[in-house]
Amino acid sequence: MKLLDAALDLLYPPKCPFCGKVQETRGICPACCKALPWTEGDQGLKTLPGGTVCAAPLWYEDLAREGLLRFKFQGAAAAAEPLGELIAQCAAERFSGAFDVVTWVPVSRRRLRKRGYDQARLLAESACRVWGVRPERLLRKTLDNPAQSGLHEAAARRANVLGVYEAADPDKLRGRRVLLVDDICTTGATLAECARTLRAAGAESVACVTAALTREKEKVHNPAKE
Repeated sequence: MKLLDAALDLLYPPKCPFCGKVQETRGICPACCKALPWTEGDQGLKTLPGGTVCAAPLWYEDLAREGLLRFKFQGAAAAAEPLGELIAQCAAERFSGAFDVVTWVPVSRRRLRKRGYDQARLLAESACRVWGVRPERLLRKTLDNPAQSGLHEAAARRANVLGVYEAADPDKLRGRRVLLVDDICTTGATLAECARTLRAAGAESVACVTAALTREKEKVHNPAKE
């Protein structure tokens, strides 16, 4: 495997997933490690609609946003390896001992054909390689609904994903504690709907982890409305 990795590095030099610069070793370059918008403490936890908790190592802004957009929409599938390692580290810190199976938020068949890969599955596979296990397909997307990125209101996002997922095999879910992987958590509507579907099919619990979270907007005090 080391020889194969070395040969691949010669043909396809490793690049930092965030700035895109070629480097000698795989992973995140030192400059980006310093510049990335890392979450700290409980800031990196978000309670989703329905009560499910999502954790992430990064805020979805600046370098993190640029890198994830390249990964998701511009064919930078190789970024899944270092991003998945970040997810694995975050999940181990936040949910150690709280899950016994890993799955991902699936894309529709149409979007898979268009994009060429399922970004959340790549992240789940990369994270699982860190632990020496494999993720399991526990969800199926039944409808090619409009992309969540085109919707801005939380209510519209919730309505857009309602009922578009189903359990791939309920027999695999009964009594299991699931770690659900995705790339980005904004309002959390997609993750919340997937978690609801998994619990309805028999999962004991669901925890979510993504590469990045959208930072909560601070509420501005307006005396005129009091």
